[in-house]
Parts: sequence; C-alpha cells; structure tokens
Amino acid sequence: MVALAYFLMSTADGMPTAEEILTAVDQNMAYETRNAHIEMTVVKGRRTKVYKMESYARDASQAAIEFLAPARDKGTKMLKKDDELWMYLPSIEKTQKISGHMLRQGMMGSDMSYEDLLEATKLNALYTATVLGTDEINGRRCHQVEMIAKSDQVAYAKRISCIDTEYNVPLKEQLFATSGMLLKEWTMTDIKDFDGRKFPTTVVVQDKLQDNSTTTIRFTKLQFSVELEEETFNRRWLER
Repeated sequence: MVALAYFLMSTADGMPTAEEILTAVDQNMAYETRNAHIEMTVVKGRRTKVYKMESYARDASQAAIEFLAPARDKGTKMLKKDDELWMYLPSIEKTQKISGHMLRQGMMGSDMSYEDLLEATKLNALYTATVLGTDEINGRRCHQVEMIAKSDQVAYAKRISCIDTEYNVPLKEQLFATSGMLLKEWTMTDIKDFDGRKFPTTVVVQDKLQDNSTTTIRFTKLQFSVELEEETFNRRWLER
C-alpha cells in the first residue's frame, strides 16, 4: 500500500516547492495494483461511441485492458510491459505490437492515446517543475504548476497543471508539444476517497487540434491494492 501521509514543507512565502507538490501527487496517485471498470465516451462532431472495458495495473510497468463492449470490439485486449505494448484483435485472431508514433495515436479513435491510458510513471521522474502561483477551480484552491519534460521521449514536452492543495489531485491540465502548441486539455472531477487516497473518477479530454472532439473516461468501479493474477501480465493472456 502506498504511504499517503505526506506533509508539505513550505518556502519562505508559505508556498510548497514544485518538487514537494509533485511528490505529494505521486504518493497519492501512484499504486501497487489497481483494478477498474471504465466507460469511455468518444464524441466526434455528431457521432458518439461508448466503450466499456476492464483494466488491470501493477505499479508503473505493467497494465492490461480488455474491451467488454460494444459487441464489435468485445475481446480486444492490450498489454503493456515496461516500454512495450501489444494489442490483440479477435476479429483477425492476431496480436500486433504497437510502437513508435503509434503509441501517441488515439486509441479506438478517442482523444486518449495508448500512452495516456496506460502510462503511470510518476511525474517527478518525467518533469522538472516550477510553481506559477495559485488558482481556484470549481471552488477548490489549487497550485498552478508548470512541468517541463526531462527527456524528448516524454509524450508531452510541457504540462501546466492545477493541483488541488488539499487532495493532491490534478483538477485541470494543459498538455503542450515541443513547439509550444497546445495539444490537449484534461479536466478531472468527481474526486472520491479510497481508504485515504483521493482519486478523480471522471476525466474529460479535449483534443485542441480537432473541432468538437471530446473523450470522457468514467471509472464505474475502482479498487486499489488488489490481488491480480500473474497470468494477466503474460502475453498468453492476450489470446486466452
């Protein structure tokens, strides 16, 4: 179980440092194991598609997803182990590896890339951060933090995040390319308590490069520190 007790030290002006804020977020959001039922609603103009899936994750290195609905996608599976990702397509009974730029494409036509949905690496490991100030979102006070990627291998070169000062949860994030172009905007709501851990159960993603394109992720069931079958993180599981 991740230790959640973390007390922020303050700078001379009473503001915690950026590193302390990210550490608090990482301690709250990181997990050893997680099981979730997810409903993903993809809106593209006048078209709406709804997907249902179950996901399994173990620390930042292993994750698996199985699609449960709609019927045409049922049985589609994805498996991430370290830096490798495989996808099983039941319609052709074939497993294929997803790599390179494909990892950053929209999964099932959504605004969530494969990396977005399966990435769980701690922010402190990926970014160098600066506190820009404080803000308020939906009545919640938050630290506004700018994060610059430590490596060009990170999906987003820069993030500007508003992090709830009490819950240590990002409430809103803007994600930028190396050029400075705004790529996506994330909004996190419906924060619930899971044995002392605060976690958003609704995430809305807007692709800023497309008009009228929105993806909403809802966690309809969410459990942490659960026992998971070892077989789930084996490639044989994909075609089981």
